[in-house]
Amino acid sequence: MTAQEQDETIEDSPVGWVAEHVRRYVQTDGADGDTFYGVPSLLLTTRGRRSGKLRRTALMYGRDGDNHLLVASNGGASKHPAWYLNLSADPTVEVQVGAERFTGQARTATAEERVRLWPVMTKVFPTYARYQKGTDREIPVVVIERAPGRAL
Repeated sequence: MTAQEQDETIEDSPVGWVAEHVRRYVQTDGADGDTFYGVPSLLLTTRGRRSGKLRRTALMYGRDGDNHLLVASNGGASKHPAWYLNLSADPTVEVQVGAERFTGQARTATAEERVRLWPVMTKVFPTYARYQKGTDREIPVVVIERAPGRAL
């Protein structure tokens, strides 16, 4: 993060239960909130594609080696979630996993990668499979690669 970005206020999800999850996660440095109903959870901060503001949300995640995996399910809705649209416009993201914070580069998994990674994520959270069956869009799998030497 640049010095300017460090001075910026981060806006948490406007969804009440997500904002509460984020609040607990931040207040306890990840001790409370690093799982959500038994599923690993992280905090993702993106830059708003229209507002330019920093936006933070809590998401379930999986792992593929050193990379973190997210699913842009939006609960199976027909549209992508705002956080996915934001990182598609600006792939530099900040991630907090427990007490650890780092900068990463996010990207949508390629078609070939998705074939391998989708089952990883449906094992983490089986409901993703139901979400995919209920929508016409292909739900993206996002790969976050740690930016070398850019820990917070």
